Order: sequence, then C-alpha cells, then structure tokens
Amino acid sequence: MDEYSTLVVVPGGMFVQSEKFVEGHQGRVNDISIYGQESNQTTWRLCKMNLAIRGIDSSQVKWNNEVSFLNDAHRDLKADYIIANPPFNVSDWSGDLLRNDGRWKYGVPPAGNANFAWLQHFIYHLSPSGQAGVVLAKGALTSKTSGEGEIRKALIEAGLIDCIVNLPAKLFLNTQIPAALWFLSRNRTNGKFRNRSKHILFIDARNLGHLINRRTRELSNGLVGPSDNDIAKIAGTYHNWRNPDGTYEDVPGFCASVPSERVKELDYMLTPGRYVGLPNDEDDFNFNERFAALKAELEEQLKEEVRLSKVIAENLLKIKNDERMEGI
Repeated sequence: MDEYSTLVVVPGGMFVQSEKFVEGHQGRVNDISIYGQESNQTTWRLCKMNLAIRGIDSSQVKWNNEVSFLNDAHRDLKADYIIANPPFNVSDWSGDLLRNDGRWKYGVPPAGNANFAWLQHFIYHLSPSGQAGVVLAKGALTSKTSGEGEIRKALIEAGLIDCIVNLPAKLFLNTQIPAALWFLSRNRTNGKFRNRSKHILFIDARNLGHLINRRTRELSNGLVGPSDNDIAKIAGTYHNWRNPDGTYEDVPGFCASVPSERVKELDYMLTPGRYVGLPNDEDDFNFNERFAALKAELEEQLKEEVRLSKVIAENLLKIKNDERMEGI
C-alpha cells in the first residue's frame, strides 16, 4: 500500500486499532504517519505511553491545551484518513472568536454548538481524496438551529457525505446522548471506488447490539461466530455499496442507497429511519389482528386486576379481624 497520513483527535486507542487494521489487511505499519492533538495532558501522556509500548511513532501526537479550534497543532496537514469522536454539542468552543475562520467554507457554525465546527475542521484537513469517519450527536442529522441546517445542506450539495449510520443507544459509557456515524469523502468519483457522488448510503443500526448490563450496549464482533458480528454487518454493507465489485442491495428497515434529490425533497434531513423504511416483517403488519390480540390481553389483565383487588381486600379484612380478636 502507499504511504498514508491519518489525523486522529482522540487518545491512542484509535491509533492502535488503525495499526491492527493495517496489519489485518496485509499492509505495512511503517507506511503510516499518525497525527493528533489532545487538550488533556493526562490523557495525552497515557496516549503516548500506549503508543510507545506498541512501537508506534507518536512524535506528531501533540498536547494542545488551547484546543484545536484556537491553536491547530497541525495547521497545514492534509490527511488521507481522519477518524475522530469529538465531544458532543460543545457550547464553549470559542466560536465567537472564530467567526471569520477560513475553515468555515460551508457556513459559520453556531457559537453555542461545535458539531458542525468539528465536521468542517476535519474536512479542511482532508487531502484531495481524503476520507473521514466521525462520531457525532444524532441531533446534527436534523438540527436547523442557528444555521446548522444550511451547513448540512451545503455539505450534501457539495457531495461530501458518503454514508450515515444511526447507532444504537447506550453504546458509550460517558454519555447517553444518541449518536451517529458520518462518513465523509473529498472525492467520491475517483477510480479506487465506484462513483457515489449522486447518492448517500443510510444504515439504521439502532436494533443491532446486545445489552451487557442495564446501562451499556455492545456491538458484537464475531467472537461468538461469523453470523454474530454487528460490526462486520455495518462495515460490509458500506464496503459492498462503495466498491465497484460489491454486491450491495437495499434491505428494508436496515439500509438504503438514496439519491441526493430524495434527500433534498426531505429538506436535507439525514436521519436513516426516514429512508430505510420498515423491515419486511413489519410491512406485513395486520392492524385488526394486532388490535384484537391487544384487546384480549387487556381484558385478561383487567380480570386479573379485579381478582387481585378482591384478594387484597379479603386479606386486609382478615388482618383487621385478627387485630380485633387480639384486643379482646
């Protein structure tokens, strides 16, 4: 493989996973140069240590306590791949100081929310054929607050959005805010992949994963068996859609390849559920049968309520009589 650069704006875990990915695809780790910046010094030190014990060069992973919006440690970098999970809905990102910043090509982000500032920051740092994968709060898919809808419209019309994945709830330990994946590409007409410039892939993965405790959901990774691999299902769907020799097909309730014109008709909203429809089994939903079943169930529950109320009343009367007898 050719030499690539990757910008990551998170601690070292994604760097390590990137190395494993390259090795798993018979690539050469030494062909990759990694760049990153972290505002928390403790996290930065842990990241450097994490990379050092794995022999990964971390010389371009910078501690930047001014945050990348105000003082970008890699101002001139154009990366081939960017992966990031920036903090959701940040309100104190110094937006008022950056109204005329050159990164806001697709619209000035609102001072009260950094979601679209992050997206444009990453796009600014992409090489001409660069690709990015970003985790953002789900609200960014539909928000129109303070011009966010106009920025999203501009990104869509510029053909930068490749794929949107709606994630299940409870995936993250540090937030309960619903999230989605944005896959962006500077050049969706290049020869490496097929031309997707007039379509966006939507994947609704809300029903994937399994609860490992009351508050945390996890996507399976195939360790139980090849059929039990939520991550491969999502990634395989995207790759089959993107690759020239892929075998992609729309799956009702899960994925749909949607023309940009259709997205325009729905006011540039990017919620996958609007486009993927219902699963086939839900398309066969019979209202009359379902209503009759629910009615019968309710009637049985009402009968049970009457019976339990009678039992409770009898027991209370018995307790009262027993107390009276003890008083005599």
